[in-house]
Amino acid sequence: MFTEILGKIGEFETVYTMVDYYQYIKTVEYLICVGFFIAFPMFFKYINEKPGDLGK
Repeated sequence: MFTEILGKIGEFETVYTMVDYYQYIKTVEYLICVGFFIAFPMFFKYINEKPGDLGK
């Protein structure tokens, strides 16, 4: 399953109806949101780290 997901990254999906198009766009938007919700807290924690806390 994981290799299938990685294989689909970067592929263009052929859509034939507006419903298929909106479903595809909604999926891409959800993946972008999940990536943001994972990356932003990590970045925020990295930016607000005190210089003496590097060993923790």
